[in-house]
Amino acid sequence: MGNKNINPNLKKGAYAQSNSSVAELAEGIRAGDRAALSLGITLIESNHPTYLQKSMELLDLVKPDYIRSSAHRIAISGSPGVGKSTLIESLIQEKPKAKFAILTIDPSSEQTKGSILGDKTRMESSSTLPNVFIRPSPSNNVLGGVGSKTREVMLLCEAAGFDHIIIETVGVGQSETIVSKMVDLFILLVLPGSGDEIQGIKRGIVELADLVIVTKSDNERVNIAKQSARAFKNALHILSGKYSNKSIPVLAVSSYDNKGMDIIWEEVQNYKTYFSEEERLIKLRQSQVFHWYEQQLKEDIYRKYLADEKVQLKLAEHRKEIEKGSVNVWKMRF
Repeated sequence: MGNKNINPNLKKGAYAQSNSSVAELAEGIRAGDRAALSLGITLIESNHPTYLQKSMELLDLVKPDYIRSSAHRIAISGSPGVGKSTLIESLIQEKPKAKFAILTIDPSSEQTKGSILGDKTRMESSSTLPNVFIRPSPSNNVLGGVGSKTREVMLLCEAAGFDHIIIETVGVGQSETIVSKMVDLFILLVLPGSGDEIQGIKRGIVELADLVIVTKSDNERVNIAKQSARAFKNALHILSGKYSNKSIPVLAVSSYDNKGMDIIWEEVQNYKTYFSEEERLIKLRQSQVFHWYEQQLKEDIYRKYLADEKVQLKLAEHRKEIEKGSVNVWKMRF
């Protein structure tokens, strides 16, 4: 994955200036060029109106196949500190010949709108590997644990030839659900000793999980982790996984000792095998594409509605009424 296919001018931002440069960028991405992929993602993630059309052209040119792509899409979620980045590194080490694209979604800075944490600093051993591409992206305050353009970025990575796309979400919460609408497998990480907190976990999040992993099962925490795993298994036995009649698997692993990574990949393969039967994966992705379409449609309608001059005038009128404190907001209608 070298840079020989990239036009040097693209590094200066020329990709946003002409159709030919967008075509060259697409060609570089399809050739697996990291510089082209990074530039393409920057273009896709830009909120500048000038770049919107360019980003759509880029997606058309790389010709991603959202439904029949052979890439395996995995989301890894969990509260901050649960060990998402460390687990991902251990999973990568277990498959040294596979190509991984890691999309890490970080909280956005209110001032710069950029990514606050930056997972390249938390995945030092993997960030320099030739078969691994790590891209931190700001969430832009989008609910659901993902960024506003995570789907599009994922498609670019697949077009670049990566066969495992792993999305590391912001953190678990009530709104951490959108990511499940764009991946094949949703993995939820929990800390040892959290078995007693099951009642406090949003049931919707647990129901979305295809695999629950108790992390940090090492040293003096081994027994606690095993107890937590049993507690989760007992609590989840009444819930069937989304893709089979079996209960949701629960594992206790140690990223520090690299214990349990082979079992995780075994579970991943089990889902992959299940997906391959009766075109289940195709049906799943078709429903995801339609969900994506509906979301885009709602966003387009909302954006065009707010851009209407009459709506703008009404908004200004309502703002003045609110500032005067002379109206009940819940009674305001257009």
